[in-house]
Amino acid sequence: MQAVSSRSLTITGMAATVLLVGCNAPDRDTGTNTGSTNASAAGVWSGSDSVSGLGLAALINSAGQAMFLRSDGVLFSGAAQVSGNTLVLTIDGYSAFPAAFSDGSTYGVGTVNGTVTTGTSLSANVSFTTNAGTAITGNWSLSYSALSNDSSSTSTISGNYTDTTTGAVLSINSNGSMNSQNPNNGCVLNGSVSTTDSSLNIYQVSYSFGNCTGTYAVLNGVQLTGLATLNPSSPAQITVAVTGASATNQYAIVSTLNGS
Repeated sequence: MQAVSSRSLTITGMAATVLLVGCNAPDRDTGTNTGSTNASAAGVWSGSDSVSGLGLAALINSAGQAMFLRSDGVLFSGAAQVSGNTLVLTIDGYSAFPAAFSDGSTYGVGTVNGTVTTGTSLSANVSFTTNAGTAITGNWSLSYSALSNDSSSTSTISGNYTDTTTGAVLSINSNGSMNSQNPNNGCVLNGSVSTTDSSLNIYQVSYSFGNCTGTYAVLNGVQLTGLATLNPSSPAQITVAVTGASATNQYAIVSTLNGS
């Protein structure tokens, strides 16, 4: 990992630049109970997995939808349940397309169990098994990002962003519509970005591809949904993590895009 500013952290590999460390968050409850005694996991988090030594980031919205991005490109997603300070998730795990796990599989399932302190820290153990039977464990330690508390809106995130891996330019307009075309593989992206909690720097993302060729042709028509966050530093940068499924396979895409 390489610190790029006092408010951001670059997680090397496939994972995106995410936002790090700072002040306390509002008291958001992402558990199944609505009592004020439950801690909140909502926000942008950044840290590491002490078992693998890899960097780790997390995006969790106010409803508990969670995406954990590991720096080798592995993406874990699930619904965060919080009771008191106890955090529990059943997760789906994906290798970032078009990569695969070391056993050749691209998907698996597992659990996350840990604790969370609102606006401060999140720690958990992960137990995960790929479809090919490979067991993966982790010990996660994450800190809350001060940028979590930046307000969100479609006008705030609107602009043109260049994918740091593919070079494709993603355009987001002020009503949240987004589109792009990748000159390398022909993929045309159409979708939208929205926010359901304007006090939290987490966005909901939904898009699909058409016209993809070669390796990427399997993504044509697949509906991909997930979360994004915005770092408004100069240049602005967004991190997008989405998952989806066809009739025969599951997919995950993690993107880092720089504003222009």
